[in-house]
Amino acid sequence: MVVDLKLLKNMLSKRGEELEKSVEGTGYLLKTVMGVATFLMDNEGDLDLLSSKQTVTYERFILPLLPSSSGNIRKQVRHS
Repeated sequence: MVVDLKLLKNMLSKRGEELEKSVEGTGYLLKTVMGVATFLMDNEGDLDLLSSKQTVTYERFILPLLPSSSGNIRKQVRHS
């Protein structure tokens, strides 16, 4: 499964404040979430390359901020 890179880039560049608020008080660091998003951008949005910890970060913080109309990228990653 692949994330739409345009949507991901838009989220990183224009919705950083929302991302920061979603991370606040969770014990996660914003730079960790940004790192997962950057990793996806660097690897053409390929969700299959995420480790299990990165997948949890993606599903918990990045996925909810992506537009629900984007179909495939809204589906959760299957755990092997």
